[in-house]
Amino acid sequence: MPGPWKDARGVTVTTTPTIEGQPIREYLGIVTGEVIVGANLFRDLFANIRDIVGGRSGSYERILRDAREQAIEELQAEAATRGGNAVVGVDLDYEVIGDTGSMLMVSASGTAVKI
Repeated sequence: MPGPWKDARGVTVTTTPTIEGQPIREYLGIVTGEVIVGANLFRDLFANIRDIVGGRSGSYERILRDAREQAIEELQAEAATRGGNAVVGVDLDYEVIGDTGSMLMVSASGTAVKI
């Protein structure tokens, strides 16, 4: 994420611990957003073929992007519920889960604040 990002609720999100020129007035606690997505059999098959012949897997890139955006939106919603208008120190984590590794979890966490 290059620089702060703001959603429709006006909740700014940044990976940095502060927002330049915007002093933090109140810390509201840790907020999180998690998304778990399952992989589709046909998409997996075609992604494996693409991996064999080379090239980027656009379907997986879209899944990762959508899951990341959803996790950040959940994070922002939780911050807004607490009365925050920003989330600082955001960390994104990706984890493969499930017995066969067929699911992906994307989690976002940070500190909700009032600026």
